[in-house]
Amino acid sequence: MGVAGLCNGGLLEGRFGEMLEAARLQPQVWLLKACLLEDKQITKLSLKIVISAGNHFICCCGCPETVRWHIELQPWASPTPSLNYEALRFLKYISTSQISCEHMNLNSLKGYAETAKKPWSICLDERFSLIHRIRSNQCRLYSLGLGNDDNQFEISMANSGCEVHRFDPSIKSAHIQEGRHLWYHRLSIDWRDPNPAIAAHKLHSNTKKLGTILNEFGHQKIDVLKADVESAEWKILENLILEDVVEQIGQLVFEVHIHWPGFEVSGNDSTVVRYWYSLLRELELKDFRLFHTYKDLSKPQMFLKKEAFNASSCYTLSWVNTRWK
Repeated sequence: MGVAGLCNGGLLEGRFGEMLEAARLQPQVWLLKACLLEDKQITKLSLKIVISAGNHFICCCGCPETVRWHIELQPWASPTPSLNYEALRFLKYISTSQISCEHMNLNSLKGYAETAKKPWSICLDERFSLIHRIRSNQCRLYSLGLGNDDNQFEISMANSGCEVHRFDPSIKSAHIQEGRHLWYHRLSIDWRDPNPAIAAHKLHSNTKKLGTILNEFGHQKIDVLKADVESAEWKILENLILEDVVEQIGQLVFEVHIHWPGFEVSGNDSTVVRYWYSLLRELELKDFRLFHTYKDLSKPQMFLKKEAFNASSCYTLSWVNTRWK
């Protein structure tokens, strides 16, 4: 790979070869990983590349980091792939708290009304930052949904002084402000940004990655990310991990669906469950700890289209980023 230019003042200008071959027909901003040849030593950099004719680029040099395109799959749960072993390991994992949280009751928050249809649990222990940021009106919540009218949790957090952004592609206006602290955005969070060079993607111009939204909104951190995205959660979570966006989040509250593999999750049943488990282990490696799990018995008791393993088709899981003190 040949690169002409030096990283000077955070900017680099030059030419790629094979690294940009896959993207050469797509004239848009890409977030790619690249290697800079410097004194014949390869340094891995995060580069934001603007592609133009001839594959010229201008990019911002980031800090050295590891190139990641796929998550690290965990070893199989048994010597030979087995759905039974994979399912039992996964279900035990999502049913077992990894850290205790004494204060998850939102009654202590001003303006709270206990009418939410689901237990969206957040950790309000003093040892973590969320309760302190709520008290100082510095809290920020992102809520990802798809036409769900159960927004009492968001309203309660907004009434407590949190800045709340709810993303839902079904709302009528592009942006709606309700009260001082609650905003609704006609945007859908996905695991990829639409490519304007592809005609079909123009239909999804209101679909963006969470990292893109954060950059556009000028937000560096999210105290709580709540997601109820009807089986898109696995690929969205993978994107947050691979792009390190998850490190900008203090707590995760996700509804996960296990009655089918999920959007664009492929493979046989044992492979799918191994992938799910590996994603959650990636969170653990990022210092996230599961503190609450809720098995929804009102939903069909299905596991990958089968009535098996005494599993519900839907669980609500809450993690706290233990790096955030």
